[in-house]
Amino acid sequence: MSTMKFCCECNNILYPKENKEQKTLLFACRNCEHQEISNDNCVYRNEVLHSVGERTQVLQDVAADPTLPRTKTIRCTKCNHPEVVFFQAAARGEEGMTLFFVCCNPDCGHRWRD
Repeated sequence: MSTMKFCCECNNILYPKENKEQKTLLFACRNCEHQEISNDNCVYRNEVLHSVGERTQVLQDVAADPTLPRTKTIRCTKCNHPEVVFFQAAARGEEGMTLFFVCCNPDCGHRWRD
């Protein structure tokens, strides 16, 4: 398995870089001029793919986040629970910020926006 490499001069991460003239793989620092030849010719790339269910679960977990603001002046539009969490985020395809609400009832978890 590949491990991350760090610059011996400034301790920043080294990134793979191709030397087209010598046809070799290098690891280069983006902050200083340090470069070193790679021992391995493979470069690994990790891609994180989320399913629709995983993204939904993230929003349901928002209700348990103690750092988000809560209010008891707004009730859940689905189960009428008296406490909701709210936060602002950019909505897809819209300019500006949108206010999102998540019900704190663990059996509900309903989400809506203002």
